[in-house]
Formats: sequence, structure tokens, C-alpha cells
Amino acid sequence: MEEISLNSEGTIDRIGCATPPGTTCLNGTLEENPSEVRKEFVAPAVGMEFECYDDAYNYYNCYAREAGFSVRVKNSWFKRNSREKYGAVLCCSSQGFKRVKDVNRLRKETRTGCPAMMRMRLVDSKRWRILEVTLEHNHLLGPEVHKGIKSGIKRKFLSNSYTEVQPVKLYRTLVIDAGSDGASNFNQKHVRTPTDEANQWNLRKGDSQAMYNYFCRLQLTNPNFFYSMDFNDEGHLRNVFWVDARSRAANAYFGDAIFLDTTCLSNKYEVPLVSFVGINHHGQLVLLGCGLLSSEMLHSYVWLFKAWVSSTSGNSPQTVITDRCKVLQSAVADVFPKSQHRFCLSHVMRKVPEKLGGLPCYDAIRKVLLKGVYETLKSFDFEAAWGFMIQRFGVADNEWLRSLYGDRELWAPVYLKDSFFMGMSATRPVLQKKQKEEVIADMESRNTSPELKTRCSFELQMSKVYTRAIFKRFQVEVEEMYSCFSTTQIHIDGPVTIFLVKERVLREGNRREIRDFEVLYNRAAAEVRCICSCFNFYGYLCRHALCVLNFNGVEEIPSKYILSRWKKDYKRVFVHDHTGGDFSTCERVKWFDQLCRSALQVVEEGAISLENYKVVLEAFEESLERVHNVEETQVLPSSGT
Repeated sequence: MEEISLNSEGTIDRIGCATPPGTTCLNGTLEENPSEVRKEFVAPAVGMEFECYDDAYNYYNCYAREAGFSVRVKNSWFKRNSREKYGAVLCCSSQGFKRVKDVNRLRKETRTGCPAMMRMRLVDSKRWRILEVTLEHNHLLGPEVHKGIKSGIKRKFLSNSYTEVQPVKLYRTLVIDAGSDGASNFNQKHVRTPTDEANQWNLRKGDSQAMYNYFCRLQLTNPNFFYSMDFNDEGHLRNVFWVDARSRAANAYFGDAIFLDTTCLSNKYEVPLVSFVGINHHGQLVLLGCGLLSSEMLHSYVWLFKAWVSSTSGNSPQTVITDRCKVLQSAVADVFPKSQHRFCLSHVMRKVPEKLGGLPCYDAIRKVLLKGVYETLKSFDFEAAWGFMIQRFGVADNEWLRSLYGDRELWAPVYLKDSFFMGMSATRPVLQKKQKEEVIADMESRNTSPELKTRCSFELQMSKVYTRAIFKRFQVEVEEMYSCFSTTQIHIDGPVTIFLVKERVLREGNRREIRDFEVLYNRAAAEVRCICSCFNFYGYLCRHALCVLNFNGVEEIPSKYILSRWKKDYKRVFVHDHTGGDFSTCERVKWFDQLCRSALQVVEEGAISLENYKVVLEAFEESLERVHNVEETQVLPSSGT
């Protein structure tokens, strides 16, 4: 996301602002003297974001003043309970026409039905984003027009903009499709981007060599560091991939479900970073590798995926989650043919305001859409809800909805019940200081016992097995068993018995709604499966499945439903099978990788405190001495022959 100045001629200042690493950050401040405000003011465009409503309002007033027209608020929307404003339309004061009864014959009519407007909305980032802009006016513009602003509004505007000299932070989010109508005067000259013609980076002389030297130094100090560089036929750098020792270790443990974060690349950030993200045994996000790509073309993604596979010794993930993109879809199918590819649900839903926000009945459409996506349990119900939305609001011709429906089996939860997500299905991962968090969570899970809230045997069983964070999630399911007030056998099909579990579900306004959940149970095979597919989505059994097990007198959860990746000792018990007498080079590489993973865990916990550091250092010295003793016993017999 780019933070840019309100004036296109503002100076660049590299400062630490709340933007992604590597982005260009410009602070624009309005001059204290109104007459000295620079011209060529940045025009509003779809995708711009502001810290608050007042910033957006003052910005549009600044723009209006430069363009020569005045502004009024056409519409505002407020949340029903909190009365918090979440949407607004600002328009030219000449918009619309006065009603006949309101016309003052002594005053000249100034309204011309002008179409100029700016519609904005509060989005998930807690910023105000412009969703629709019309820049054209149907009347003359000039400085005298702005004098018509009401005195109260003008005083507030001038106070914020000039007297206090407060900078208005404007964020330009490049999330607009190529065919968008949102015009932009965003200055791109300071952003380093790959050339489309040559499919390479506009690097300065020596940049590629400097990057290569840096990777070499890292590999010298850390032999388990992996990198790969891709050059075109002319020898120019195109793509880069790297992964450090810790991420390679995490790949072995948590590489079964990965998310490819392409935010920086697809949004045209200065640093086109692409990252592989997994989820660890505490439910925390963990970095599994990084890349820099010169383009969003198929060959770049294919190269990146192959480089990542090379770093994992050829292992492929069970599930790959990406943003909704046809090129990514083809690349995943090419490199990971046996993996399940799914689109990130939050990415799909985040597009809803941008794609549908301009429709007259947007709020009603959004409500129906969310209900169909998150509350339907069967594909038939989803199809019915979608059909109702299309027919009720007359959006059959909406191209985005049509294409979204065509891809429904890759993103709608009701179609993904056979996919394993490990909790990453509905969220877009955001990595922060995760390394220390994981070490601390390991220690807490090992050294503390969670508080039990029920007398259920399932809760006691999992409190001894799950990590603390995962147990707390599972504990919610145990507690919510008490909201399931009826478990009834409805059908028997051979060894499988179908049960119906009724649950009181909390809705808006503390209203309870009764919902039915079908659960299949096979006593002989110790199998239980609920229609909500909580186990596939999150990796532990839901309240409905637990009710059925309890109903049938089962006191312990079957082992097949206790995933090893959620256990406290997972990273200790996860060891490759090295049995066999053929100690090939490949086998030695596996030994090396496993030793690095094991040592890294000890190092991380040893860095927590001085006491830990001393214990680990002493243990390493003892281990090295024992290894040397083993080497001596192997060498001595041969030297005596």
C-alpha cells in the first residue's frame, strides 16, 4: 500500500510509516497560506484510502477547491447499534435539482444535476476507501464557485488544513482491476518495477552480483540456507527464491497446508515479495519461504513453485491456498498435480465491496451473499441462496458474480469439505514476530496445565495432548456441546448410522436460532463425520460429532481424529525413518536436515534467558564430546590392523 502526498509535486521522504516494507512513503502537508497551495492536486481515484472520515472529507474539499467547485454530503450510512458511520457519498454542490416547493425565486438556481461525486466506505483495514468516483462536471468550474461553501463547513476545513498544518495521510491501494474506471494520477516514477517487455528487473549495475554474494555469505554461515536465482537468456535476473534453516525445518513439520501470499506482487509494491506461509502446532502462522518475482506470468509462478519443492526435498503440500487468480490456478496444477488447490475465502469476500459496492441494493445483496456463503451446509442450499440473490436483485448480468459462481467449488466452504485447511481456509495470513511467539508457546504448553471448564472426558483427554492454543479452540467445542439439546438417530445404512443434532445458534441481537446438523457414525471403524466439516477445516472434532460420540458411550476421541501436528511434543516425535543399511548421499542429507531442525529448536529455547543459554551451551559441548568419542571407537580398530 502506498502512502502518497495530496500534492503530486510533493517531495519524497523515506520514513518508517505504517506501510509494507520497501514501499515508497510520501508525506504531504498543506501549506499554511491558502494562496500558496500547489496546483496539480492528486485527483480522487478508486482504491485510495484514508485514516478516518474527516481526512477523506477534508481531502475531497481540498481537491474541490483546486478544481473550482464546492462539496456537500449527499448520503451517510450508520451502523444500527453503535451509530458508527461506515459509508458516505460526497458530491458537487450542483448535484441534483431542488424540489419545486423549495425553490426560492429571489435566489439564482445553482444546481445543474452535476454527476461529480465520490463514494467511500469503511473497510476491514479500518480505513476509508474510495469505491466509486465521477470526476466530470456539467457546469463551469472556477475559484469563485468554492466561495459558496457554508461558513461552518469552511471554518472546519480551513482549521484542519491550514492553521494546524496537519498532514492528511492518503493511502493508494492498488487493488483495482485493469479494466477499472477509477482514474489515477499516482506518480509511479519512484517505484522500481520489472519491465514488461524484457521480463526482467531494472536493477542497477552490480545489484544481481550483490544479491548473489549476500546469499553466498548466508550459506557459508548457515549450510542449511537454500536459495535459487533465475536469469533470462540475456543473463538478466528475473526471479529469486530463498528459505532459511528455520523455515526449512518448519516445512518438514507444517508444510502440509500452505498459503501463497502474493499481496506485494499483485498490488505492485516496490518490493514484489511472494511468501509461502503455513500454520504451526499452536495455530500460529509460520514462514516457509520467500521469493521476488519479475512478473505475474505463468512461468514465474511455475519457477517459484519448483524452487520451493527443491528446498523441501521434493515434498508437495496436501493443500495449496492462493488468491483467486487463473494464472496461479494453472501454475499450481502444473507443479502440484496431486495437491488440492483452493482460493482464499477472505480474499474473495474482501472483493465484495469493490465489485458490488456501486449497486443500488448493496447492503441487502451483501447480507444475502454472506448468509449463503457462511451458513449453508449443503451444495443444494448454496445454489438456492445464490439463485435467490441473482433473481431478487436483478444482478444476473454482473460479470464478477458470474465468474465467481463459476469458481464456486474452489472457494465456497460448502464445496470444500474434503479439503484439509488446518484453520487457514477463512483467513488471510499476516506474519509478524512469530518466531519468539512459537518458542514461548512451546514452553507454556509443556510447563502449564490448562484450566478445565467441564467434566467431559473429551476435554480432560485433549488437555494432556494438544498444545495450549489448540486446546483452547477445542475447549470451545466442548463447552458448546451444551447448546446441542437433541441427538436423534434418523437412519441406518449398513454399518453407518446417521444422527441429527439440534443446536441453538446465537444470531444478531442475542437471538437464538435452532439449526440441524447431520452426523455420520460408524462404530466398527471408529469414524464420525459431521456435515459442518469442522475437522477438515480446523483439524479437531466439532461439538456435533462430540455429542454423537458421547451419545454412543464413547469416552475417548479416536486416535485418527487427534492430529499429530497439534500435539505438544510434535516437533520432538517427528523424526524421519532412517532404518536400513544403505547410507547414500541422499540419506546423509536427510540426517543433516533432521539434525538442523532438532538443533534449531534447542537454540531457540536456549535464547530465551541467560539460564537457558548456559544449559544449552553446556549440553552442546557434552554432545560434541560424545560424538568425538564415537568417532574414536570407529577409527581405533582400523588403525590397529
